[in-house]
Amino acid sequence: MIADVAEVTDPKWWYTVSTLERNNSDSNNGTDLISGAANRFPDKCDADPEGARKLNVEATDHLVQAASARSILLIYISTDYVFPGAPGEAPYEADASPSPPNLYGQTKLDGERVVLDATKHTALGVVLRVPVLYGKAEEPKESAVNALMDVVWKAQDVQAEDAKINMDHWAQRYPTNTEDVGRVCKDVATKYLEAGDARSTMPRILQFSSEDRYTKYEICESFAEIMCLPIQDKLEANKTGGDPKVSVRRPYDTHLSSKTVKDLGINVQTQDFKAWWYECKYHKCCRYTE
Repeated sequence: MIADVAEVTDPKWWYTVSTLERNNSDSNNGTDLISGAANRFPDKCDADPEGARKLNVEATDHLVQAASARSILLIYISTDYVFPGAPGEAPYEADASPSPPNLYGQTKLDGERVVLDATKHTALGVVLRVPVLYGKAEEPKESAVNALMDVVWKAQDVQAEDAKINMDHWAQRYPTNTEDVGRVCKDVATKYLEAGDARSTMPRILQFSSEDRYTKYEICESFAEIMCLPIQDKLEANKTGGDPKVSVRRPYDTHLSSKTVKDLGINVQTQDFKAWWYECKYHKCCRYTE
Protein backbone atom coordinates (compact mmCIF):
# COMPACT_ATOMS: atom_id res chain seq x y z
CA MET A 1 0.00 0.00 0.00
CA ILE A 2 1.06 3.59 -0.52
CA ALA A 3 1.84 5.14 2.83
CA ASP A 4 2.46 8.64 1.62
CA VAL A 5 2.67 10.66 -1.57
CA ALA A 6 4.53 13.97 -1.31
CA GLU A 7 4.38 16.43 -4.17
CA VAL A 8 7.50 18.55 -4.39
CA THR A 9 7.11 21.96 -5.97
CA ASP A 10 9.36 24.99 -6.08
CA PRO A 11 10.27 26.47 -3.64
CA LYS A 12 9.49 23.67 -1.18
CA TRP A 13 11.90 21.06 -2.50
CA TRP A 14 14.63 21.95 0.00
CA TYR A 15 12.21 21.49 2.88
CA THR A 16 11.40 18.00 1.65
CA VAL A 17 15.08 17.11 1.32
CA SER A 18 15.92 18.45 4.78
CA THR A 19 12.98 16.51 6.23
CA LEU A 20 14.23 13.31 4.63
CA GLU A 21 17.74 13.97 5.95
CA ARG A 22 16.47 14.57 9.50
CA ASN A 23 14.33 11.44 9.59
CA ASN A 24 15.90 8.03 9.68
CA SER A 25 14.26 5.12 7.84
CA ASP A 26 12.42 3.95 10.97
CA SER A 27 10.63 7.26 11.50
CA ASN A 28 9.94 8.00 7.82
CA ASN A 29 6.74 6.23 6.83
CA GLY A 30 6.78 7.50 3.25
CA THR A 31 7.17 4.98 0.45
CA ASP A 32 7.03 7.21 -2.61
CA LEU A 33 7.83 10.76 -3.58
CA ILE A 34 6.69 12.76 -6.61
CA SER A 35 9.17 15.40 -7.69
CA GLY A 36 7.67 18.26 -9.66
CA ALA A 37 10.34 20.80 -8.71
CA ALA A 38 11.45 22.76 -11.75
CA ASN A 39 11.98 26.08 -13.41
CA ARG A 40 9.49 25.17 -16.14
CA PHE A 41 9.61 28.43 -18.09
CA PRO A 42 11.99 28.23 -21.10
CA ASP A 43 12.54 32.01 -21.23
CA LYS A 44 13.42 32.18 -17.52
CA CYS A 45 15.80 29.24 -17.93
CA ASP A 46 17.69 31.07 -20.68
CA ALA A 47 17.74 34.27 -18.61
CA ASP A 48 19.21 32.44 -15.60
CA PRO A 49 20.99 29.27 -16.78
CA GLU A 50 22.79 28.74 -13.48
CA GLY A 51 19.59 29.03 -11.46
CA ALA A 52 17.77 26.70 -13.85
CA ARG A 53 20.48 24.07 -13.51
CA LYS A 54 20.50 24.36 -9.72
CA LEU A 55 16.77 23.73 -9.51
CA ASN A 56 16.22 21.33 -12.40
CA VAL A 57 19.36 19.24 -11.96
CA GLU A 58 21.19 19.82 -8.67
CA ALA A 59 18.01 19.87 -6.58
CA THR A 60 16.93 16.65 -8.26
CA ASP A 61 20.26 15.07 -7.40
CA HIS A 62 19.89 15.99 -3.71
CA LEU A 63 16.34 14.70 -3.69
CA VAL A 64 17.01 11.35 -5.33
CA GLN A 65 20.02 10.73 -3.08
CA ALA A 66 17.95 11.44 0.04
CA ALA A 67 15.06 9.30 -1.22
CA SER A 68 17.32 6.41 -2.28
CA ALA A 69 19.01 6.32 1.12
CA ARG A 70 15.60 5.49 2.58
CA SER A 71 14.42 3.12 -0.16
CA ILE A 72 11.75 5.58 -1.28
CA LEU A 73 10.40 5.37 -4.82
CA LEU A 74 10.92 8.68 -6.66
CA ILE A 75 8.69 9.63 -9.59
CA TYR A 76 10.42 12.43 -11.46
CA ILE A 77 8.11 14.64 -13.51
CA SER A 78 9.80 15.54 -16.78
CA THR A 79 8.70 17.22 -19.99
CA ASP A 80 7.92 16.68 -23.67
CA TYR A 81 10.57 19.32 -24.38
CA VAL A 82 13.29 16.67 -24.22
CA PHE A 83 12.34 16.07 -27.87
CA PRO A 84 13.08 18.42 -30.80
CA GLY A 85 9.48 18.56 -32.05
CA ALA A 86 10.31 18.89 -35.74
CA PRO A 87 7.31 18.62 -38.09
CA GLY A 88 6.47 15.00 -38.92
CA GLU A 89 8.33 13.38 -35.99
CA ALA A 90 5.58 13.11 -33.37
CA PRO A 91 4.25 11.20 -31.60
CA TYR A 92 7.40 10.29 -29.68
CA GLU A 93 7.74 6.94 -27.95
CA ALA A 94 9.50 6.79 -24.58
CA ASP A 95 12.57 5.15 -26.13
CA ALA A 96 12.96 7.77 -28.88
CA SER A 97 16.29 9.60 -28.87
CA PRO A 98 15.97 12.90 -27.00
CA SER A 99 17.33 16.12 -28.45
CA PRO A 100 16.09 19.12 -26.45
CA PRO A 101 15.37 22.28 -28.44
CA ASN A 102 16.25 24.64 -25.59
CA LEU A 103 17.98 24.91 -22.22
CA TYR A 104 14.83 24.08 -20.28
CA GLY A 105 14.50 20.76 -22.08
CA GLN A 106 18.20 20.03 -21.60
CA THR A 107 18.11 20.62 -17.85
CA LYS A 108 15.06 18.39 -17.50
CA LEU A 109 16.79 15.68 -19.54
CA ASP A 110 19.85 16.03 -17.30
CA GLY A 111 17.52 15.66 -14.32
CA GLU A 112 16.14 12.44 -15.82
CA ARG A 113 19.64 11.05 -16.17
CA VAL A 114 20.50 11.95 -12.57
CA VAL A 115 17.45 10.03 -11.31
CA LEU A 116 17.99 6.99 -13.52
CA ASP A 117 21.70 6.77 -12.72
CA ALA A 118 21.22 7.12 -8.95
CA THR A 119 18.61 4.34 -8.92
CA LYS A 120 20.04 1.98 -11.54
CA HIS A 121 20.63 -0.79 -8.97
CA THR A 122 17.31 -0.44 -7.14
CA ALA A 123 14.88 0.70 -9.88
CA LEU A 124 13.46 3.09 -7.29
CA GLY A 125 13.54 5.99 -9.74
CA VAL A 126 10.93 6.45 -12.49
CA VAL A 127 10.68 9.26 -15.03
CA LEU A 128 7.22 10.43 -16.08
CA ARG A 129 7.20 12.82 -19.04
CA VAL A 130 4.15 15.02 -19.45
CA PRO A 131 3.20 17.95 -21.74
CA VAL A 132 1.92 21.38 -20.75
CA LEU A 133 -0.47 21.10 -17.80
CA TYR A 134 -3.60 22.92 -16.68
CA GLY A 135 -5.97 22.67 -13.73
CA LYS A 136 -6.98 24.38 -10.52
CA ALA A 137 -4.44 27.03 -9.52
CA GLU A 138 -4.23 29.99 -7.18
CA GLU A 139 -2.99 32.23 -9.98
CA PRO A 140 -3.37 31.83 -13.78
CA LYS A 141 0.38 32.36 -14.23
CA GLU A 142 1.05 29.03 -12.54
CA SER A 143 0.17 27.33 -15.81
CA ALA A 144 1.03 28.36 -19.36
CA VAL A 145 -2.50 27.25 -20.29
CA ASN A 146 -4.35 28.94 -17.44
CA ALA A 147 -2.44 32.14 -18.18
CA LEU A 148 -4.20 32.35 -21.55
CA MET A 149 -7.47 32.96 -19.73
CA ASP A 150 -5.92 36.20 -18.52
CA VAL A 151 -4.99 37.05 -22.10
CA VAL A 152 -8.60 36.63 -23.19
CA TRP A 153 -9.82 38.88 -20.40
CA LYS A 154 -7.20 41.54 -21.14
CA ALA A 155 -8.06 41.39 -24.84
CA GLN A 156 -11.42 42.91 -23.97
CA ASP A 157 -9.62 46.23 -23.47
CA VAL A 158 -8.31 46.23 -27.05
CA GLN A 159 -10.08 48.93 -29.07
CA ALA A 160 -10.60 49.06 -32.83
CA GLU A 161 -7.72 51.51 -33.25
CA ASP A 162 -5.34 49.40 -31.14
CA ALA A 163 -2.92 46.78 -32.36
CA LYS A 164 -4.17 43.23 -31.92
CA ILE A 165 -2.58 40.88 -29.41
CA ASN A 166 -0.28 38.56 -31.35
CA MET A 167 -0.91 34.88 -30.48
CA ASP A 168 0.92 31.78 -31.69
CA HIS A 169 -1.16 29.64 -34.04
CA TRP A 170 1.68 27.35 -35.14
CA ALA A 171 3.06 25.17 -32.35
CA GLN A 172 0.92 22.17 -31.40
CA ARG A 173 0.14 21.63 -27.72
CA TYR A 174 -1.59 18.83 -25.83
CA PRO A 175 -2.85 20.36 -22.56
CA THR A 176 -3.25 17.69 -19.89
CA ASN A 177 -5.13 18.07 -16.62
CA THR A 178 -3.19 17.91 -13.37
CA GLU A 179 -5.87 15.68 -11.83
CA ASP A 180 -5.22 13.06 -14.51
CA VAL A 181 -1.47 13.31 -13.95
CA GLY A 182 -1.99 12.90 -10.21
CA ARG A 183 -4.10 9.79 -10.77
CA VAL A 184 -1.48 8.28 -13.07
CA CYS A 185 1.28 9.04 -10.56
CA LYS A 186 -0.63 7.21 -7.85
CA ASP A 187 -1.25 4.22 -10.13
CA VAL A 188 2.40 4.14 -11.21
CA ALA A 189 3.57 4.24 -7.59
CA THR A 190 1.22 1.37 -6.70
CA LYS A 191 2.43 -0.75 -9.63
CA TYR A 192 6.13 -0.25 -8.92
CA LEU A 193 5.91 -0.66 -5.16
CA GLU A 194 3.80 -3.80 -5.37
CA ALA A 195 6.18 -5.27 -7.96
CA GLY A 196 9.02 -5.48 -5.45
CA ASP A 197 12.22 -6.83 -7.02
CA ALA A 198 10.34 -7.40 -10.29
CA ARG A 199 10.26 -3.65 -10.90
CA SER A 200 13.82 -3.98 -12.28
CA THR A 201 12.18 -5.45 -15.40
CA MET A 202 9.66 -2.61 -15.70
CA PRO A 203 10.22 0.50 -17.85
CA ARG A 204 12.09 3.34 -16.16
CA ILE A 205 10.83 6.07 -18.50
CA LEU A 206 7.08 6.58 -18.84
CA GLN A 207 5.02 9.11 -20.77
CA PHE A 208 1.48 10.39 -20.38
CA SER A 209 -0.43 12.90 -22.46
CA SER A 210 -3.88 14.00 -23.47
CA GLU A 211 -4.83 13.61 -27.11
CA ASP A 212 -6.54 17.04 -27.15
CA ARG A 213 -4.58 19.15 -29.62
CA TYR A 214 -4.54 22.95 -29.67
CA THR A 215 -2.44 25.92 -30.61
CA LYS A 216 -2.30 28.79 -28.12
CA TYR A 217 -4.65 30.75 -30.39
CA GLU A 218 -7.14 27.86 -30.40
CA ILE A 219 -7.00 27.68 -26.62
CA CYS A 220 -7.85 31.37 -26.50
CA GLU A 221 -10.74 30.74 -28.90
CA SER A 222 -12.03 28.01 -26.58
CA PHE A 223 -11.78 30.25 -23.54
CA ALA A 224 -13.57 33.05 -25.35
CA GLU A 225 -16.39 30.68 -26.30
CA ILE A 226 -16.69 29.36 -22.74
CA MET A 227 -16.71 32.82 -21.18
CA CYS A 228 -18.86 34.36 -23.95
CA LEU A 229 -16.18 36.96 -24.64
CA PRO A 230 -15.41 38.35 -28.11
CA ILE A 231 -11.84 38.07 -29.41
CA GLN A 232 -12.41 38.79 -33.09
CA ASP A 233 -10.39 41.88 -34.03
CA LYS A 234 -8.60 41.62 -30.68
CA LEU A 235 -6.24 38.65 -31.18
CA GLU A 236 -4.01 38.10 -34.21
CA ALA A 237 -3.32 34.46 -35.18
CA ASN A 238 0.39 34.09 -35.92
CA LYS A 239 1.04 31.14 -38.23
CA THR A 240 4.61 32.02 -39.14
CA GLY A 241 6.21 29.63 -36.65
CA GLY A 242 7.24 30.45 -33.14
CA ASP A 243 5.78 32.91 -30.68
CA PRO A 244 7.18 36.42 -31.36
CA LYS A 245 6.80 37.37 -27.70
CA VAL A 246 9.21 34.77 -26.38
CA SER A 247 12.98 34.80 -26.68
CA VAL A 248 13.25 31.01 -26.81
CA ARG A 249 11.80 29.25 -29.82
CA ARG A 250 9.39 26.42 -29.00
CA PRO A 251 9.23 23.15 -30.94
CA TYR A 252 6.42 22.54 -33.42
CA ASP A 253 5.01 19.25 -32.09
CA THR A 254 6.35 17.19 -29.18
CA HIS A 255 3.31 14.96 -28.73
CA LEU A 256 4.08 12.10 -26.34
CA SER A 257 2.89 8.55 -26.84
CA SER A 258 1.28 7.18 -23.66
CA LYS A 259 1.99 3.58 -24.67
CA THR A 260 4.37 2.83 -21.80
CA VAL A 261 1.76 3.76 -19.19
CA LYS A 262 -1.02 1.97 -21.05
CA ASP A 263 1.09 -1.20 -21.32
CA LEU A 264 1.33 -1.25 -17.52
CA GLY A 265 -2.46 -1.58 -17.38
CA ILE A 266 -2.94 1.98 -16.20
CA ASN A 267 -5.89 4.02 -17.43
CA VAL A 268 -4.65 6.70 -19.86
CA GLN A 269 -7.99 8.41 -20.44
CA THR A 270 -7.97 12.15 -19.82
CA GLN A 271 -10.54 14.81 -19.16
CA ASP A 272 -11.88 16.68 -22.16
CA PHE A 273 -10.21 20.07 -22.23
CA LYS A 274 -13.22 22.24 -23.04
CA ALA A 275 -15.59 20.21 -20.88
CA TRP A 276 -13.32 20.69 -17.85
CA TRP A 277 -13.27 24.45 -18.32
CA TYR A 278 -17.04 24.60 -18.79
CA GLU A 279 -17.39 22.66 -15.54
CA CYS A 280 -14.88 24.98 -13.88
CA LYS A 281 -16.92 27.99 -14.93
CA TYR A 282 -20.18 26.42 -13.72
CA HIS A 283 -18.79 25.60 -10.26
CA LYS A 284 -16.63 28.75 -10.15
CA CYS A 285 -13.69 26.63 -9.01
CA CYS A 286 -11.23 28.99 -10.68
CA ARG A 287 -11.60 32.62 -9.68
CA TYR A 288 -10.54 33.84 -13.12
CA THR A 289 -13.52 32.10 -14.77
CA GLU A 290 -16.07 33.82 -12.55
